[in-house]
Amino acid sequence: MSIEVGQVLPSRIIDGVDPEKMKLLSALMRDPNPIHFDRTAVAELGMGDKTVNQGPSNMAYVLSMLGSWAGGVDRITHYRFRFLGNVFEGDRLEAGGVVTAVREISDSFEVECSLTLTVIDGAQVLTGAGTVTIDKE
Repeated sequence: MSIEVGQVLPSRIIDGVDPEKMKLLSALMRDPNPIHFDRTAVAELGMGDKTVNQGPSNMAYVLSMLGSWAGGVDRITHYRFRFLGNVFEGDRLEAGGVVTAVREISDSFEVECSLTLTVIDGAQVLTGAGTVTIDKE
């Protein structure tokens, strides 16, 4: 695999955030915040009429895209994110990234990437950076 600074990673499209999966994730994470499963609670807060996706789920979309490109999520050695906005049920998303640095280390490359999650036809809701290790071929 040829890796260069400025290289655009293959994006991942999420066709629609499923409110039932948000509700399940809330239960699994023991997250009692009703904005993830109760539309009335969201409306009472003046945030519209759609439930809000969990932050860890939004990060997972991006990390899944990065891991897929790198050859597995086990290749991700570091990441950090900044949340810029909410993702709502039904939103279509695009997770993307760009290579920002490449370093040779013994039998592999350490690759740093800028990362984003954007609502398609909307705003960027997450930015960050991730580092992966990719074996030399």
